[in-house]
Parts: sequence; C-alpha cells; structure tokens
Amino acid sequence: MLSEMKEKAKDFPLKESRVMVKDLMKPNEAIYWVDFLFSIILGAVAFTITVMSETFSPAGIVAYFVATFALYRAVIFIHEIVHFKKGTMITFKVVWNLACGFLVMVPMFMYQGVHNDHHKRDVYGTKLDGEYLPFGAQNPWKNVWYVVSSIFLPALIVLRYIILTPLSWFFPPLRKLLWQRASSLTIDMDYRRPPHTERDGKYWWLQEFCAFFYGWTAIALWHYGVLPAKFFAVWYAVVFLVLFMNSIRTLGAHAYRNSGDKKMTVSEQFLDSVDVPGNFLTALWAPVGLRYHATHHLFPNMPYHSLGKAYARLKDNLPNNQLYLEASRPTLFHAMRTLWQDARNSQKS
Repeated sequence: MLSEMKEKAKDFPLKESRVMVKDLMKPNEAIYWVDFLFSIILGAVAFTITVMSETFSPAGIVAYFVATFALYRAVIFIHEIVHFKKGTMITFKVVWNLACGFLVMVPMFMYQGVHNDHHKRDVYGTKLDGEYLPFGAQNPWKNVWYVVSSIFLPALIVLRYIILTPLSWFFPPLRKLLWQRASSLTIDMDYRRPPHTERDGKYWWLQEFCAFFYGWTAIALWHYGVLPAKFFAVWYAVVFLVLFMNSIRTLGAHAYRNSGDKKMTVSEQFLDSVDVPGNFLTALWAPVGLRYHATHHLFPNMPYHSLGKAYARLKDNLPNNQLYLEASRPTLFHAMRTLWQDARNSQKS
C-alpha cells in the first residue's frame, strides 16, 4: 500500500500547485485577531455560565458544549502560531499564551519545534516524528485506546505543571526528564524531545512558570473562597472533551501508512494525509483550517484562512486533479472507516 502511494506521488504536480496558490501565502492579521478573540471570549463566557449554572441543568449543558467548542477553536490556534515566520505576530503569540495557553496548561513551547519537525522530509512518518504513529498499519484496537486515553490527559497536564514543575527546579534529573517526556504535544508516548535549541523558543522556561503560576493561583482563589470547587470539575470536563475531539481529528488527519522506517517526500506526505472539506459543521471538529490537513502539508506556511480557497482552486484548475482528490474524504466517518479497514487489512497481510 505504501509502495503504491510512493509510485503515485512521483506524478503529483507539485510545482504547478505551488504556482497556482502563491498569492494565498500572506496571513491577514485582522482575521486572526477577530477569530481568536471571539472564540476565547465566547468560550470564557460559556465556561462561566457552566460553572454558575445548576449542575446538569439544560442551560449548563448547552453552555458546556459551547465552551468546549469555542475553547477548542481558540486552543488550536497554537497550530498556526508555530508556523508563523520568525519575528512576526509577536503580540498575537503573547496574547494567545496569556488568554488561552496558560489557562489550559498548554503553553506555546510544547508545540514549537516539535510540530515543525513533523513537516520535515527526513522526519515525517519516521520514528523521530512524535506526531505520527502507524495507525493504518497496526492493530485497529490500538487506535481505539489512543482515543480513550484522552480521559487521563488533563490529570497528567495538572501533575506536570502543579507538582512536577516546581520539584524539577530542585532536582536537575527530573527537569531533564520533564523536557524529554512531558513537554511536547505529541501522540507517540515513547517520543523523546531533543535537547533544547533556539527553535524551541528563548523563553520556554518563562512559559512553563506561567502555567505553574496560573494553576496555583486558581488553587489559591478556591482556598480563599473566590472560586467554587465546581470550577475545577468544569475545567477538567472541558479540557477532556477538547483533547478527546482532537484525538479523533488526529486519527482522521492522515492515512498513517508508514511503519516508521521510510522517509517521505512532500508529495508522499500529501497522499498520506487527509482533506475533509465538508461544510461549516466540519470546522467544529477540525477548526482553524485543519479540515484541509493534506493541503496544509503541501503548503505548511499557508495561513488557515486561505486553505479553503487553495483547495477549491487546485480541485477546479489542475489539468488532472485525480491525484489531488485522492487525499480527500467526504466525511470524518469515511476517513475513520478507511483507517480502520487499512489497519485490519495490514494485520491480514
């Protein structure tokens, strides 16, 4: 299956595609600001209503789901941030961290560098890629466990920043362990983050401290009666559902055919990835352009608000769009079913 894809990739019109979309590479800062600020404010208001409403009341349940989807969209801007050109949109990065990253204890440094490696030809799909596992070439029930394990992740995040972070300041071996094993937004639990370099950001330690500070501030506010205990339960429930939805989206983002021992060109990365153009509802589970994930792998630096235009332009104007459309799936269910079938077939062969 992988060898067949590699043969097809040789004929992919990569140069022609790049020429067709070269005018779509400039980000519109106003779109970023309006979209993010609307998402984070809506999420914060809905979160507050959830905490203040009677538990499991209709208003509280509706507010919970609004908060989750809005904050999910706000959080996913981290994917755009790590693709910004160096030295650009600095204020946006700071505001995102202050208003979102530290609140959910997912500061920017946890994705910076790590995700950029995911796009490198020598890393994508290999054992060095922390964002890739052979979901399409392993027992399909392992894929189910990957999604189910989301329920534990908020607790691990809290443990990392509330308890282990301050301890690591006094125990250097623990500090090294935290950097390697608990400072990356990856899907491979065996991933070891390489030693820190400038590409990981100059102030990662300050971001780490701020996440720690936000967490203990919330605990102090509860201790002095400012925050109700329900705040923490709602926080856990929201973060869990955000991570749960993102784990399902992740399974639908690639075909995951590489067992980890083959390097892949940009065209091969594209054919191993998935676009689900769908409709406006698709943006709920794949926000901020992530429903065009295959197209994103063709043009990693293209702003999210241009991906839909690029998809339509390539689909309609490539002389032969058959290869381009091979990466498209009509729905998330179709993408998941295809992944499950590929995994089952790999076990039979």
